[in-house]
Amino acid sequence: MATKKTKTEDKKVIEKKAISSKLIIAPRITEKASMQSSANAYTFVVAKNATKHTLLEEIKKDYKVTPRAINITNIPSTNVFVRGKFGTKSGFKKAIVFLKKGDTINLA
Repeated sequence: MATKKTKTEDKKVIEKKAISSKLIIAPRITEKASMQSSANAYTFVVAKNATKHTLLEEIKKDYKVTPRAINITNIPSTNVFVRGKFGTKSGFKKAIVFLKKGDTINLA
């Protein structure tokens, strides 16, 4: 029985596509984020494994704009006390994407 050889390049391309399709989870719609969007800064909740370079490619592909800069922040989980019970509010990773003047992203 002969086995089929696979190139390592093919595996890397497949892994890269799987990661990039799920990087941007959702736009973050808050009062502060909507104020920043008027100044061409858009906020997104992103996957934990997202990096600036992978987000740059994802934004270019999905929204057809080129970001000027990307800032990434990890928001830690916090302990809360609600209705007499202790719990945790899960943390997440958010990215603020700055665009050139004149470029916009339609989030609605």
